[in-house]
Amino acid sequence: MKTSIQYDGESFQIDLSLPLDISIPLRGEEQNVAAWGLPHPKITPHRDGDFIGKVSEGASVNFNDIAFNPHAHGTHTECVGHITEEFHSVNQNLDRFFFLAELISVAPELQNDEWVLSKHILEVALKKARSTEISALVIRTLPNDRSKLTRQYSGTNPPYLLEEAAAYLLEIGVEHLLIDLPSIDRENDNGALRAHKAFWNFDGTLRKQATITELIYVPDGITDGPYLLNLQVAAFENDASPSRPVLYQISEE
Repeated sequence: MKTSIQYDGESFQIDLSLPLDISIPLRGEEQNVAAWGLPHPKITPHRDGDFIGKVSEGASVNFNDIAFNPHAHGTHTECVGHITEEFHSVNQNLDRFFFLAELISVAPELQNDEWVLSKHILEVALKKARSTEISALVIRTLPNDRSKLTRQYSGTNPPYLLEEAAAYLLEIGVEHLLIDLPSIDRENDNGALRAHKAFWNFDGTLRKQATITELIYVPDGITDGPYLLNLQVAAFENDASPSRPVLYQISEE
């Protein structure tokens, strides 16, 4: 079911019947991915007196309460409101949902006993990119395996972006960054958040339209290259929201 589309003056084809979901689903169990010292999410039947919102317990419907933190419990998209005193909602700032994206796979390098993504690593990977202008960049870190779907990141100091790498993405015009890590910054940096601040141009004109999506998972079967990205975000009035980024392979007409 190939469909011809135009995007920013470019014409190409996508097959809408072949979506490539790169999100991590949220489950109310201990195996759910988690970060920042938080326990796993909870999905439980609502209780009110004798009422238990579960059909198997006698209710007419399943009626669950869900408790989770978008930053800690799965794929989420955040806006500059994540680091500003003034409130900014990702639901208000993200007003487009389709973007031309480039997927790259990169291996972090060891610096000062920590695994990091440097500007040089990104430059080398993007030299191979087929896109000349990249509005959305999807980063798959190596090694890559399905343990990322259930990994408990708290206290492990996962790889992160150096400030220079985030500044480079700002420089080349990347507006939407997607990565399979719990944060683009160091797990414990005493609140410096250098990569977030560089990407959103915190000390200049804030890039309110720019987003960072963390805790994605890109299976090995999805090859590096250009894609059409559909960035689906739940309509939460919050700095971050659960999201479901979906890629579509593209071909020129």
